[in-house]
Amino acid sequence: MADFLTANQQAWDKQAQQQQPWSVPVDSETIKQAKNGNWQIHLTPTALPKDWLGEIKGKQILCLASAGGQQAPILAAAGADVVVFDLSEKQLEQDKKVAIRDNLHLKTIQGDMRNLQIFSDCTFDIIFHPISNLYVPDVNPIWQECHRVLKDHGRLLSSFYNPIVFIGERSPEFNEQQIIKPKYTMPFSEIENLTEEQIATKQQNQEAFVFGHSLTDLIGGQIRAGFNIAGFLEDWQPNPRFVIDNYLPTFLSTLAIKS
Repeated sequence: MADFLTANQQAWDKQAQQQQPWSVPVDSETIKQAKNGNWQIHLTPTALPKDWLGEIKGKQILCLASAGGQQAPILAAAGADVVVFDLSEKQLEQDKKVAIRDNLHLKTIQGDMRNLQIFSDCTFDIIFHPISNLYVPDVNPIWQECHRVLKDHGRLLSSFYNPIVFIGERSPEFNEQQIIKPKYTMPFSEIENLTEEQIATKQQNQEAFVFGHSLTDLIGGQIRAGFNIAGFLEDWQPNPRFVIDNYLPTFLSTLAIKS
């Protein structure tokens, strides 16, 4: 299935239309508080330490694959010059709605996170990239493009799942019995590992196709692209979906500095 990108775009358009958790815009009171200096944003379920971002007023920030009317409007309200780049037009519409409603200067662009050629070298001070690279088969082009468009000493804040969440048999029977049965290896691809029937069902339901990546690519890939890892955090899944979520924090986030 070569056209996974279109399938994933449609899946996220659907999530935005259904107002799923990552597609619900922040309210005007949240924006008002951010304009007054009282704000927080999330790479993972727990609010991000502000020292990861540093001073953002007047900074050029790219919210990469981060549409949905949540992080970008808050950063814009807090004084940053923000561009949101995302595959889903419907997700981007959430950011536009908040920007119009609360008079924010915020730009939205539709595109593939692996190709940032629309931006010149050394454009941004910060890239904010919450969990989204599981929707592409190779994360390395993302890190390379992020390094290119960041200014010297620019910051890349990214998050992703611990690869362990992808290795288990997904049968409801095992979940009910609280059994973790390893089945898949890294890298993982639903396109390659699901049956034709399972793929057809996901297409029919407009569900996104996901890919699991090794830590060698998720973290080592950033280092190979020219970043220094300056911060690392783990976080728990507040609403466990897999048995493993009950036993270790399955969200990972990194702060990387362009050297």
